[in-house]
Amino acid sequence: MPAKRPIPVTVLAWLYIAVGVVSTSFHTKEFIVRYNSAPGEFALICVVGLAAVVAGAFMLRAQSWARWLALAWMAFHVAISTTGPVREIVVHSLFLVLFAYLLFRPEAPAHFRSGRAA
Repeated sequence: MPAKRPIPVTVLAWLYIAVGVVSTSFHTKEFIVRYNSAPGEFALICVVGLAAVVAGAFMLRAQSWARWLALAWMAFHVAISTTGPVREIVVHSLFLVLFAYLLFRPEAPAHFRSGRAA
């Protein structure tokens, strides 16, 4: 019997899906308005947004690799926030630590182990 999905994993998974869709939509609109953005920048925005949606969807399906993708996605945001205000680095870093804690606390690995056969 598959392990019951912990509530924090469910919340994070749906948060990643929502953030991926909303941020990609927002940045697509922004790209269309600015026209002078490089096509490579637009492609990166789409890939990053898609990665968030994929991470969220597959965390719901108990795929362990998806939580690593979710953490890599957040770590990427920590890295790109180094070009902005210190507050952004701090906030993204705190989210990274919180998400890592929630995705690796004791009840989470049992859920992700249940998805290996799926």
